[in-house]
Amino acid sequence: MQVLVADDSWSALTYLSRLLRDTIRDLVVDAFDNPLQALQASACRQYDLVLIDHIMPELDGIEFTKRLRTMDSYQSVPVIMVTSDGTTEIRREAIEAGATDFITKPFDSIELQARVRNLLAFRKAQIELASQATMLAAKVDETMRDLVAREEEVIWRLARAIQYRDGETGEHVYRVAQISRLIAEAIGMPADRCRTIYLAAPLHDVGKIGIEDAILFKPGKLTPSEMKRMQEHVGIGARILENGNSDIIRTAELIAQSHHERWDGKGYPDMLSGTDIPIEARIVALADVFDALCSERPYKKAWPLEKAYDEIISLSGTHFDPECVAAFKQKWPEIVAMTSHRSLAV
Repeated sequence: MQVLVADDSWSALTYLSRLLRDTIRDLVVDAFDNPLQALQASACRQYDLVLIDHIMPELDGIEFTKRLRTMDSYQSVPVIMVTSDGTTEIRREAIEAGATDFITKPFDSIELQARVRNLLAFRKAQIELASQATMLAAKVDETMRDLVAREEEVIWRLARAIQYRDGETGEHVYRVAQISRLIAEAIGMPADRCRTIYLAAPLHDVGKIGIEDAILFKPGKLTPSEMKRMQEHVGIGARILENGNSDIIRTAELIAQSHHERWDGKGYPDMLSGTDIPIEARIVALADVFDALCSERPYKKAWPLEKAYDEIISLSGTHFDPECVAAFKQKWPEIVAMTSHRSLAV
């Protein structure tokens, strides 16, 4: 343990230093007859206890304590004020400045040693508790990272299962998630919200597991009744995801329910329009349509990237939120780079 002593009297410093070293074995004591030098030393070295004289030239003990307490590493270090003035007013000022204890001159050496032992024992326990808290925080962080990794794994495996059910390999939901995150970033959403949308987006078509194979895999155009049945996948998906406890699942429910709504109100199932459509659903709606246009399906060929891009731009203000389209345009180079592995003409 390390102790700082500041007193303008060298005889007092010598006596206090010897007394402190006799109190606890291996105690390191740094003595200063100049309070400004003592403050400078405190900024460079971490002391576990400070004994400061009340009356000193240049800087008295109360002002010294005030300045010491402005240092982050000295917010809870014990400070003993040594004073020949034991009046209530001085004690009040010292407490307000941040003093922990008082010793009134002339002091009893045994009393001083007892107080020093107690305060250093308190400081040692304080350090040990802080160390334990740091270790516990590290373990909590590790546990949280593990939980997050597991949550992500479950989501991606479920999304892959959904896509296999829909006749895809799983790349579609991955690309929709990536494009959704890029759009959310361009809009200016916080990083944690962008991540939530990225992880919720793959579940946008989870309701398709409730649609019959004859409709889901039909190579030709759907009849009006078949189309109506296909549209029910949004409600099925929302019911699968409803009442979730995690933010990701709650966001996924919003997306599943509303990713087929249109900015102009001509979408389904609720014919929402404009900002009444959750922003998460507006983002994923654009990403989903773009990647669907660029993907081969039983009923259509894949579009070249530029043709799909032009289609998205042309639908700004009708099908899609103009802000999302602007973000899509801003992130276009990154989207092209992300999708460049596909054998599509640009």
